[in-house]
Amino acid sequence: MKAVADVTLEVRDGEFLVITGRSGSGKTTLLNLAAGLTRPTSGTVTLDGVDVWSLTDNQRAALRGRKIGFAFQFPSLLPSLTVLENVLLPTLFAPNGEDDGTTDRAMELIADVGLSEKVRAYPRQLSAGQQQRVVIARALMNRPEVLLADEPTSDLDEHTETEVMDLFRAIHRSRGITIMMVTHSSDLVHYGTRSIAMASGQVVAERDLAHA
Repeated sequence: MKAVADVTLEVRDGEFLVITGRSGSGKTTLLNLAAGLTRPTSGTVTLDGVDVWSLTDNQRAALRGRKIGFAFQFPSLLPSLTVLENVLLPTLFAPNGEDDGTTDRAMELIADVGLSEKVRAYPRQLSAGQQQRVVIARALMNRPEVLLADEPTSDLDEHTETEVMDLFRAIHRSRGITIMMVTHSSDLVHYGTRSIAMASGQVVAERDLAHA
């Protein structure tokens, strides 16, 4: 059985696409395909007109580093690093390495997500919501054009979920970044500008929310 089958999807520059569906519907696989992390058995995946799987592994990794930021379901912060150090991590893998001003940028992003007072804190000293905010700041560190978020609020209580989703919406509106977010919760659809619903590996519904 294919996790995703016969899906044709174009994500427009600057939109906030929310992908919903039950567990096993194929939504996370679709996100991994978009990221160039999973090779399709047929068809193509293109980013800015580039066929992702025509590239070498190193070229594909470099493309992800330049173009894509990731916010996963679980924070995946390194426990031995401070908030600042975790946010700086992507610069270690940037094509040109770290340059002057990266620390200032990291501090600015940490302030943007409301954690200025936690710069020197370690992940174990943060709440789940604060950890997810650090993940979002880290995802933005290399100025990506696309932010991919996989169930970013599934481990949060309702109040914290609202705070994190408000942050995603603010980032989308202020930076014009393209966001693809996977969630099992249909309650979060209204944060996006477009939504698709998946079932059995296929897109079964689509809704334009920008003018709803």
